[in-house]
Amino acid sequence: MSAPAQRPAENSLPPILWQPSATQIAASKMDGFRRLVEQRAGRALPDYHSLWQWSVDHRPDFWSLVWDECGVIGDKGAVAATGAEQMRGTKWFPQARLNYAENCLQRDDDGAAIIFWAEDKIRRSWSWRELRQHTAQIQQFLIQSGITEQDRIAGFVANMPETTAAMLAAASLGATWSSCSPDFGTQGVLDRFQQIAPKILVAVDGYYYKGQVVDCLPRLREICAQLPSLERVIVIPYTQAAPDLTGLPNAVLISDLFAKPAAPLQFKRLAFDHPLYIMFSSGTTGVPKCIVHGAGGTLLQHLKEHQLQSDIRRDDRVFYYTTCGWMMWNWQQTALASGAAIVQYDGFPFQQRGQVIFNLLQNERATLFGTSAKFIDAVAKLDLNPSQTHNLSALRLTTSTGSPLSPEGFDYVYRNIKSDMGLASISGGTDIVSCFVLGNPISPVYKGEIMGAGLGMDVQIWDDDGKKIIGQKGELVCCHSFPSMPIGFFGDADGKKYHNAYFARFDNIWCHGDYAEQTPRGGFVIYGRSDATLNPGGVRIGTAEIYRVVEQLPEIEESIVIGQDWDNDVRVVLFVKLRQGVVLDEALQKKIASTIRQQESPRHVPAKIIAVADIPRTKSGKIVELAVRDVVHGRPVKNTEALANPEALAHFRDLAALTL
Repeated sequence: MSAPAQRPAENSLPPILWQPSATQIAASKMDGFRRLVEQRAGRALPDYHSLWQWSVDHRPDFWSLVWDECGVIGDKGAVAATGAEQMRGTKWFPQARLNYAENCLQRDDDGAAIIFWAEDKIRRSWSWRELRQHTAQIQQFLIQSGITEQDRIAGFVANMPETTAAMLAAASLGATWSSCSPDFGTQGVLDRFQQIAPKILVAVDGYYYKGQVVDCLPRLREICAQLPSLERVIVIPYTQAAPDLTGLPNAVLISDLFAKPAAPLQFKRLAFDHPLYIMFSSGTTGVPKCIVHGAGGTLLQHLKEHQLQSDIRRDDRVFYYTTCGWMMWNWQQTALASGAAIVQYDGFPFQQRGQVIFNLLQNERATLFGTSAKFIDAVAKLDLNPSQTHNLSALRLTTSTGSPLSPEGFDYVYRNIKSDMGLASISGGTDIVSCFVLGNPISPVYKGEIMGAGLGMDVQIWDDDGKKIIGQKGELVCCHSFPSMPIGFFGDADGKKYHNAYFARFDNIWCHGDYAEQTPRGGFVIYGRSDATLNPGGVRIGTAEIYRVVEQLPEIEESIVIGQDWDNDVRVVLFVKLRQGVVLDEALQKKIASTIRQQESPRHVPAKIIAVADIPRTKSGKIVELAVRDVVHGRPVKNTEALANPEALAHFRDLAALTL
């Protein structure tokens, strides 16, 4: 996940775009939690920053209090943490026993638990009672198939209610769940699932995209043929009433499971760090890393981020536009543990001329809208004005992640979507299945700035010498352990891959790989990934600093920037995808260069500006600077299966303009 990119002018503050009223603050669970901590601490903690400082200074006490106040079901044990001074040596809640699914399925009533839209093709919902029943029916099948807490279940699945029930059924027995979206090609799926050897595969027969049906069964047969560990397949009939199961090993339709009587649900309570999810890195620089996350850490961190940081309440309706291959899907599922309904959308987000998402928000009365910065940029370029065309009165919070949200994006949200709500830019990642920095309901929203570090997360910015810096750009680090750190990487027996990924840079310190800055107010600005940072003349430039300027120009649809090795240095090369009918002539090149120079600095001005027909991105929508850089330098891209549009890489190969 990523965040906005703008450094405020020296000696000035960015404007406050919104701040909660005293009534709103007092009604938030965060403020109630703050008052409780004040009583426990015996001293005043008047604002979010003072509460954050207490939470990182007293991390075992803090996380124990989160367990209690956020209503975790399970046996906590007497000890919150051992070895808390060691990042990798900490054992959180070593005596605890819990089950993630049990926490998500506390309710058993007729209220809505899941509301599902498939573009404009399907709209249906499940009550809490139906969700429990369908989870129990899948659980029964898993028990009959011999699934235990040692096994893994994989999903080649769409973002829909049956997928949630399958994940919860796996978690109820202690099996580990892993998923990717059905738009992945055969090799992309195999690169992930061959590493983890699942016993059962849950898969859709197809999906809808841009109003069309995409048939998944041919790819599904290819995938199954190359997964020797596979014993059973559960097929979700999504686009067909009776899909052909020929060539699928011991396959059964999920609808057949739902036709059987449900036995009572059972929940196996296991250790706090028992594996819940295996998630995958993007895989654009090689075979994806298999990141293993524990049930307790995932649950506890999400409850904190939902109930405290995002003010999610019972009967809220939480919508995140995501696929099952992005960590925001996992994040959204845990909203069930707060008694909130989850609103799922599967398909093209710009159906109905970009209106479908806002129709969903209005019709389902969503209280939280989670999206990507790219979506906000895109609807801004479409000149949509949902504040005038839709009733979004139920919406209290919009969160943005996945790529940088520009300060202008902040303005657009408040001007064109809704003026009276919170807006949180959030940043963290698959690595921690949660956030390092995000919003909170008791602080103001500053234009172009993330509000602050999450409670319990000792996030700082360090220079190359490992010294904390404020008001300067450096590496985003976390200085103490936290419950949602990965258990490790699957198949990484000696832990070397895990160590090298996060701890090789600074001893006993998590170095996340984001190039960022902390403001004097305690907010954060993220400028891009450290490994994609530009370095012309030895000066580090975050790629997001360029994007936020260039993509405000009406002629440009989107862009990607890299550093090209040139004449014993690095030169900045900007590729632009132009709006239809626009030509990159000399006048437009000068306009781009002068705008960057004026709004950033002469060092930010690209040495080359080149028009391309398309820009490659991952399945979750992130542009892939490293892959483009490899193509430009004649190096192979190791895993094009991770890309949503790998054919776009051809636009960057053997460009004559880059030889001059």
